[in-house]
Amino acid sequence: MPFLDRLERIFGRFSIPHLALYIVIGQVFVLLSALMRLLDLSYFIMVPDLVIGGQWWRLVTMIFMPPAPGMFGYAFVAFAWYIFFLMGNSLEGYWGEFRFNLFVLTGYLLTVAVAFLTPQAATTNLFIAGSVFLAFAWLNPDFELSIFFILPVKIKWLALLMWLTNAYYFTVGSWPLRFQILASVGNFLIFFSKDIVQTMRYRKKVMSTQARRFATENAAPEARHRCRICGKTDLTNPEMDFRYCSKCAGDECYCQDHIFNHEHVTEAGDAAKK
Repeated sequence: MPFLDRLERIFGRFSIPHLALYIVIGQVFVLLSALMRLLDLSYFIMVPDLVIGGQWWRLVTMIFMPPAPGMFGYAFVAFAWYIFFLMGNSLEGYWGEFRFNLFVLTGYLLTVAVAFLTPQAATTNLFIAGSVFLAFAWLNPDFELSIFFILPVKIKWLALLMWLTNAYYFTVGSWPLRFQILASVGNFLIFFSKDIVQTMRYRKKVMSTQARRFATENAAPEARHRCRICGKTDLTNPEMDFRYCSKCAGDECYCQDHIFNHEHVTEAGDAAKK
């Protein structure tokens, strides 16, 4: 993209290399500190009302809020860190440092912006990480991921599950949750809308070509010979002989039953009695 190229020439020197690694390291430090009761995780949640009230650091600490353990405990947290680092590092290798930085920054800014639409609600970095996952899955749909290092699954199916989950929570969830989902999806579309349109056009073209080829291959063959009187053809009656009458005007074909028993066609279109 020419616009991104211009931005990279101007701001590329400010890019942070290995950004995904630094985010993971920061979250590991925060979690270990919280487990040792050195930090209070409640200060890492971004609440717009508290930011307006002077707790501006929440805008930064939000990024380093570690994932919630959930039902699988801290094994899930470690796995989430591994996935984020793997995919973030891959995107940085594919795009370059600047564009990956810009992708994460855009997701962050969109998330913060929509958070102020519901200033009393808490906002996390969950959907920012989700947009990184969707970006990686779009670029590497056949990448095989081992769930908890055991069950191999192609990432495109996990991405489809995430899209369906987003759609479900957008339908039944609260407005703060809906806004965060919109920010995540909006970040994805900003970077991939052109690719999505081109892919859809290409697939439509391929489907049209395949449909025409199928129609041609499965079309009924045309008869080479058709009797002018009874309509029998070399396809419907392959055992018959078909001949052309030399006394008829034009190329008039007749089956063996009518070659000697028909009215001749004249040039004027009248029939002359044999």
